[in-house]
Amino acid sequence: MSDISLGVLDLVPISSGSTAADALRNSIDLAQQAERLGYARYWFAEHHLNPGVAGTSPAVVLALTASATSTIRLGSGAVQLGHRTALSTVEEFGLLDTLHPGRFDLGLGRSGGRPPGQPAAPLPTATPVVDGRTPNGLLIPPRFSFEYLLGSPRIALQRRLLLLPGAESQDYAEQIGDILALLAGAYRSPEGVEAHVVPGEGADVEVWILGSSGGQSAEVAGGNGLRFAANYHVSPATVLEAVEGYRSFFQPSEFLDKPYVSVSADVVVAEDDEAARELATGYGPWVRSIRTVEGAIEFPTPQEARAHTWTDEDRALVQDRLDTQFVGSPGRVADQLEQLQEATGADELLITTITHDHTDRVRSYELLAEEWRRRGHSFQQ
Repeated sequence: MSDISLGVLDLVPISSGSTAADALRNSIDLAQQAERLGYARYWFAEHHLNPGVAGTSPAVVLALTASATSTIRLGSGAVQLGHRTALSTVEEFGLLDTLHPGRFDLGLGRSGGRPPGQPAAPLPTATPVVDGRTPNGLLIPPRFSFEYLLGSPRIALQRRLLLLPGAESQDYAEQIGDILALLAGAYRSPEGVEAHVVPGEGADVEVWILGSSGGQSAEVAGGNGLRFAANYHVSPATVLEAVEGYRSFFQPSEFLDKPYVSVSADVVVAEDDEAARELATGYGPWVRSIRTVEGAIEFPTPQEARAHTWTDEDRALVQDRLDTQFVGSPGRVADQLEQLQEATGADELLITTITHDHTDRVRSYELLAEEWRRRGHSFQQ
């Protein structure tokens, strides 16, 4: 696996006691450090109505970061298509590509929950999982149900604020098709009318689909011959069905002649295991705030996190994420990442790290890069 590269996924987290401006400056600095360290790509997520996350608009943050870096690939992980149009998405990334050609990954995600009719039960996988472990020992926890999110008043409010009155989200597969056609200059309306996006048409962007299961996202990615990013850090229980589903749907295309998969992981690295565990203390309360649908809180200090009183319900909400976060020394975490890569067959890995202190987050990526390179990995694509 010497050619397995590493990338960065950044949520632009706001730490307790700091501001959104601090978070943005820290993320731009981290992107510069990731470029120096040799990471292959740097992606920004999109989240809304979260007090502790400043990454509300990937395109805006990408523009700022592109001006502060020069070689690292930059991208969205992901643009959430449930509240936007194919045209606006292509126009935004067309503008970015005009000033920084050939540097952007257009990562696309489906938002708004599971489509009607899609099965909620786990899909079968070819990789056996016995007592929650793959043959090489990777933990595959019990499936966490996100069904309660679909009826949440907060989710309904977010949808109402993001969509124009009376608007309905376009079918996801159709929307992806429109984006690809607009990028290629091949768009025709049902009535045969052409549409040409300037800037945007012919943009040198790499299109990715992000997904957490083997359902619609995996099918759309595979059927269009696009790159696919599976989320072990969001839904570790379904990472195998996601990558295997994508590969089963894959059709060679002008973009790829064979499947290409990235898999994400939550990681905290320090000089030793004890120091890393201390840095990761805030992760549990932070995940809890997301899964209770209150919105991601400002990332707490270890002391603030230890003050949280845990209930059985709290622990049930976050246990799968705590159990699958890779925390420890560089050697320990690199072993776990190699295990994840082997189990999923990933072509590259996407690392997301959150600590309260920015210098600790930079150091985590630095230690991981040094260990990854020491093991003889090519690091970049």
